[in-house]
Amino acid sequence: MFSQNKGLAKLLSVFMLVVIGTVNCLYEDQIKKFDWRTTQIGRLDQAYVELNGFQPRLLVSTKENVIASLCPKSGEVLWRQVFETGPRGSIKLMQLSSASSGADATAAARPGSAHGFDLLTVQGHAPALIRGWNANTGNLEWEWSLMPLQTEKALSSMWFYQNAMIYHVLPVWKSHLEVTPYFATSGQATGNTAKITAPWISEEKCILAGTYFTCIEGSQLISLDLTANQPQVISKALGETPVKPIRAMEGINGVIVVDDKLVGVKDDIPVCNALRGNSFTLGRFNNQNVIVTANVKDKYLNIDGYISESCQQITELTNSMPYPDHYGSPVIKSFDCKMNRNNDGKGCLFITDTSDDSILAVQQSKSRWTRSEALANIIATEFIDLPLADSEGELEKEMKGKAGDDTSLETADIVSAFIHRISSQVLHFKSLLLHVIGLGSKPSATQKAGLVRDAFGLHKMLVILTKSGKVFGIDNMSGKQHWQLYLDNVEEFSNGEQMRLLIQRTSKHFPLHALCMVVAKDKTTGNGVLYRFNPITGQPAEGGLLQLNYQIKQLSMLPETDTDFVKGILIMDSNNKVQVYPEHAKSKANGLYMYTANKATGSLNGFYVKYENSQLTTLPLWSVDLSGHNGDHQIISVASKNPIETVHSQGRVMPDRSVLYKYINPNLVAVFTQASDSIHKYLLNVYLIDVVSGSVVFSMMHRKVRPPLHVVHSENWLAYAHYNDKVRRTEITTIELYEGKTQANSTVWSSLRAPPMPLVERQTYIIPTLVTSMRETITERGITSKDVLIGTASGSIVELPWALLDPRRPISSSSNGREEGAMPYIPELPLPTENMINYNQTISRLNYIYTAPSGLESTCLVVAAGLDMFVTRISPSKTYDLLKEDFDYILISIVLVVLTTGSLVAKHLASRKSLKQAWK
Repeated sequence: MFSQNKGLAKLLSVFMLVVIGTVNCLYEDQIKKFDWRTTQIGRLDQAYVELNGFQPRLLVSTKENVIASLCPKSGEVLWRQVFETGPRGSIKLMQLSSASSGADATAAARPGSAHGFDLLTVQGHAPALIRGWNANTGNLEWEWSLMPLQTEKALSSMWFYQNAMIYHVLPVWKSHLEVTPYFATSGQATGNTAKITAPWISEEKCILAGTYFTCIEGSQLISLDLTANQPQVISKALGETPVKPIRAMEGINGVIVVDDKLVGVKDDIPVCNALRGNSFTLGRFNNQNVIVTANVKDKYLNIDGYISESCQQITELTNSMPYPDHYGSPVIKSFDCKMNRNNDGKGCLFITDTSDDSILAVQQSKSRWTRSEALANIIATEFIDLPLADSEGELEKEMKGKAGDDTSLETADIVSAFIHRISSQVLHFKSLLLHVIGLGSKPSATQKAGLVRDAFGLHKMLVILTKSGKVFGIDNMSGKQHWQLYLDNVEEFSNGEQMRLLIQRTSKHFPLHALCMVVAKDKTTGNGVLYRFNPITGQPAEGGLLQLNYQIKQLSMLPETDTDFVKGILIMDSNNKVQVYPEHAKSKANGLYMYTANKATGSLNGFYVKYENSQLTTLPLWSVDLSGHNGDHQIISVASKNPIETVHSQGRVMPDRSVLYKYINPNLVAVFTQASDSIHKYLLNVYLIDVVSGSVVFSMMHRKVRPPLHVVHSENWLAYAHYNDKVRRTEITTIELYEGKTQANSTVWSSLRAPPMPLVERQTYIIPTLVTSMRETITERGITSKDVLIGTASGSIVELPWALLDPRRPISSSSNGREEGAMPYIPELPLPTENMINYNQTISRLNYIYTAPSGLESTCLVVAAGLDMFVTRISPSKTYDLLKEDFDYILISIVLVVLTTGSLVAKHLASRKSLKQAWK
């Protein structure tokens, strides 16, 4: 017994030493040296700005279920509260005590007080949470909840605030309205629920305008005053049917916006009928209610103010400033003016929301600050190599010219190589001398901006595509935004697939510039949209925007390039016809294989692309039905390998010194299907399918397992995180495929002559956290060990070595396992804080991780995004190809000088000694 305990203690100590050896620590002086983070709040929904209080503040709520306080001077986030995603965290109402009417008896809440409120929010529907906040600190003061009897109907519930009362409006479409008043701070109902018959109401045509529930019926407005003792139907003729959807005018009770003009639901509500604008808001200036409009004309943002009662224009509030195209259309949300002696309007701050999900603050006809909230919804990222420095570019041009003129260099003998090297050094010295004396060419725009390639390939341009269609070019070292562009009227594809960001040409082909493409769907027609641009400057290239006349079903990049080094895009439409862009690359698509996956029907189809008579055609090859015998299985995820991945090691050395060769099939795709079951509740199926031949290489079923599902597919292994409903925990299953101890073909893989079915190793591990995203590290040559980056619900990114997830970890300690280098199997994965690459830089709602290789084989570039964005670099096997920062250059130089001098002196003394001995 004692010997067994002693052996177990030794085993645990060895395991801890291995785990500690894989830890990458961060020194205190390295914090934010190799990484940076942005803090976002999401697209603006409501905003209240106050400049005359004890502490100026800007309180906002967003479409991302966030409330926050921003600094009016800089736009910096002072505090924020992030609610749950989806309907459970949706903000139904945000009410500021100072924005209430003068007759309101509710005062601002003192810290720790249960009476009154400073900021009130209503969140969710089942239950609905009514909360009072301290607007200065963001602390929760009090809350109460309301649980509806019918949760499905409560999803469309509405709320409004009036005279210390909060009203819950529950519309039952095509039937009636249920209105219940509550005391705002206590939640006590003041009476019975009023049911108002309204068979004309529908979700698409009705809104809540203050205390009025208003619907559009043809060319008429039909409204109900929900606070009246006996609600009466109020009808108003518009003259013509509105073209645009109606929306409420914030701040004025019973006023709506119909086709860019203000309309009162009743004739006795005063409105400025002559005003026209895309957006309106209400505020105060010189103790008067003022309506402010914002419009864009001739690329200028024009802001005008009008007195609410008389509609007289206020010239002091007029602002006009240049308005870039990448902002889209503006919507003014709030404004306030700081009181001064002159009342000249110079202290007025206007807050606008734009269609590209930006927040723009305007003051004195200038942009005070801007927040790019589109970064809260990142869907695709790419790292682009920066161009060469001007001096290196000139040298490259001259050398290419000489290489083209001198045919003798093609012999590549020793003499020509030596001449080539000497001439390059002379040209480099000439270029350096001209720049030193000031006679060189002027620096380019990229050189001035510091966008120059470094020696190790760590400095790159980070191109980001967001859900709103906004594209950013960001310096990955400093986080500076160098350019922005906005694709209006585009969205994700019909099947839920996000827009694509593709690299057609990198910056390595000097003097040709890099080329990227965005592939999306047009909101109006549903057809495909292609946009090509230079990722270094953000300028359109190769024609820019291209509208397709068909819908995109599948797309793929061609593996080969033409003389211009541009990779073509192969696109399949809904009729299974294929096109290539650019068109001159059609011949490169000959002999390619494509596949499509239908999530709803659970089917996969394979096609062969043939180029004949200057035309491309597709030939159906195979079809796989994964819908099950009942047809209820649906595809929930398809994971392929990274196309730029390089496999360095072809096998794994076994204890008997033989090699277990990896099953490295570049055409292998992992397909996951899910279905409900009366016995096991949930079923999750895993299929590994060769998409060239259509053969199912491996399949497996999980019972009582359900999403969220996150997959990593690399080399010969697969790892995926899922939720085990039986034991109620998150698990990670890993699968490894091997050919065996003999390799079928060591040079080129062929799916048509594939080896026999692979050997499969699989294992499941427990991870003590909720997984939100997964990604593997990648390097340029694949020499560095693979790590798996796991994003957690707490906002941290854990770097786990593949050795911990290896399915070949032996359950019992054995000499074979130790010789092979596999650690003993332990069900629960360790999550040490030292392995969190973002240390204390928490990423709210982390759901996206992207990795890319750098110029250093040891280093991998990482982008993690959710509501926030975090950029860093990691070294899975440490920086074995780079000297440390504290490397002592002086000491090594002294040692080298001493050793060199000592060797020369010793050589001289030895020669003298040998000479004396020769004369004896």
